[in-house]
Amino acid sequence: MRRRITLSLTGAAVLAASLAAVLPPAAQASPGLVAAMQRDLGLSAGQAQVRLRQELTASRQLPAARQAAGAAFGGAWFDPALGKLVVGVTDPAAADAVHRTGAETVPARVTAAALDAAKTAIDTAAKANRAPAEVSGWHADPRTGSVVVTLQPGAHGPAVDAFLARAREAGPVTVATGARPRTLSAGTVGGDPYYINGNTRCSIGFSVHGGFVSAGHCGSPGSSVVGWDNSAMGTFAGSSFPGNDYSYITIGNGWWTAPVVLGWGTVSDVIVRGSSVAPVGSSICRSGSTSHWHCGTVLGLNEAINYAQGAVYQATHTNACAEPGDSGGSFITGDQAQGVTSGGFGNCGSGGETWFQPVNEILQTYGLSLVTG
Repeated sequence: MRRRITLSLTGAAVLAASLAAVLPPAAQASPGLVAAMQRDLGLSAGQAQVRLRQELTASRQLPAARQAAGAAFGGAWFDPALGKLVVGVTDPAAADAVHRTGAETVPARVTAAALDAAKTAIDTAAKANRAPAEVSGWHADPRTGSVVVTLQPGAHGPAVDAFLARAREAGPVTVATGARPRTLSAGTVGGDPYYINGNTRCSIGFSVHGGFVSAGHCGSPGSSVVGWDNSAMGTFAGSSFPGNDYSYITIGNGWWTAPVVLGWGTVSDVIVRGSSVAPVGSSICRSGSTSHWHCGTVLGLNEAINYAQGAVYQATHTNACAEPGDSGGSFITGDQAQGVTSGGFGNCGSGGETWFQPVNEILQTYGLSLVTG
């Protein structure tokens, strides 16, 4: 029933063999992914392949580096210029242990634990008293040692001042300016993936055993789903929005799952092999039923975004563009699943930014496992 899967599993094996000399087995990259990184990140094919290998190494080093830093851990990110994981440390004595994991270190003013606690306190306050509409979102930023609160241009007034005052009580705050994100579902248009109750189009995130995962704002538990060909597909078994923005759709009626992210005929499909988390600074690409393939960089983790419908927490921020109808679609780094598209601002003509809900949180919430190749 599924279309546009242009790379068969047999073809994937051939592709894997052809790339084995360039990348280690766990970092094989499809030509489509490399081509999208060339287009959106300004890299050559060779640079894209090297960066994917470096990013996979960084994601695998991160748990050991965090443990090595211990109480001095001040956050971590991937530095494309160095091609390495960089770890902030509040105590220079922890640097040697971190270096032994292969990561670089820089001094940090505030521990990641303290920043996360400050951000959590702001989350809690916003859940009790909804954040003003002029507040676009907030996130802990280890590189500045503060919680960054993003306001819409020209935002001011008593409600905004009160929100910032409460935020500053929780910890160090930096104020930035940015557009307000919106969710990226769309009304029915011809030709592309799944439709909810006949009038909303969203995009498939990742295949899981039993169905697929997508965005929560796309549908409610019990909502029926049809596929691109208007045949019965399945039902929302679980959905959460706002607060979270994820869902699990069970499938049947002859539909099947495959361990790929679709290229929509623009690029070759990508085989999904796992879900290791990409650090801040890593390249990332996304696929959706409106704008197809686009790439960017991970800008932040564990961010709060304030939609008109309410705040969503623990989102990952990127500068990969998206458009209405892309909601729920796949974010992937190399061959590692990252998350499902939640929302953003801008478009793929003039540029924009997006947020996604991490896939590992969705898998844990619903007790699911990815279909992998």
